[in-house]
Amino acid sequence: MLRLKGIIALAALAFVLSGISQPAMAKEKTLRFGVNNWAENVAVSNMWKILLEKRGYNVELMEVGNGVMYGGVASGSLDVGLEVWLPNSDKPLVEKFGDDFDIQSAWYKGASLGLVVPSYVDVDSLDELPDNAGKFDNEIVGIDSGSSLNELTREAVKKYELDAYEFVESSEPAMLGVLQSAYEAGKPVVVTLWNPHYAFAEYDLKYLEDPKNVYGEGDDIFFITRKGFEKDFGEVLDWMNEWFMTDATLGDLIATIKRAEDPQKGAAKWIKANKDLVDSWFE
Repeated sequence: MLRLKGIIALAALAFVLSGISQPAMAKEKTLRFGVNNWAENVAVSNMWKILLEKRGYNVELMEVGNGVMYGGVASGSLDVGLEVWLPNSDKPLVEKFGDDFDIQSAWYKGASLGLVVPSYVDVDSLDELPDNAGKFDNEIVGIDSGSSLNELTREAVKKYELDAYEFVESSEPAMLGVLQSAYEAGKPVVVTLWNPHYAFAEYDLKYLEDPKNVYGEGDDIFFITRKGFEKDFGEVLDWMNEWFMTDATLGDLIATIKRAEDPQKGAAKWIKANKDLVDSWFE
């Protein structure tokens, strides 16, 4: 299974970074967005697909891992990546690829991430985890392996001496499935999470305190574009740099999509219900 997953990951990377996928030309009015499976990324990507296609553009949403998204925008085989956490979480990836893409405006401010437990769990800090490993079945459940959140969690495992735990790297949907099952059973569970995220509206959760500040003081979320994007898609860049969302508006978009059980239908419904806000991005 691990070998197969590795082959699939390499194939996806080769596809996105290959010479076959050339930068989109303005005359074709086609934009390629790199999209991972995080709820907020899926939500805003589908929202922008609808908004731009209403204005005459063709938008292709390419499902990729976070590292592949950075490499794809840097190589020019992707036009846009919508989720870059700075100044802390994604700093290593920006340092690696940042000379080859442009960082645009922040569209969300005050994002946080870390280890999260249900509020009914009587553990409040990361430094309490070593003495409570059995309570959590000796397991911390993470998301996809290419995420900055997982990299930070591996650092937390070292700094807080969490050797008794297995750090399980999975995906956002798999992690949420574990969280839901444990929550419904009233069992302790510790997972990697971040906000903005609808899980905080669905469950009573709390971040574990991080006295060693492994996860940083919080980030803003920016989007990135390939080199030359401004020349090819100037009006699109102007529109997107006017885009800004709050906890309330982004949370409502994610929740609407979740209820619709379809990203395009949910995003379309949210756009219709938030016409004044959306129109302000295009003025």
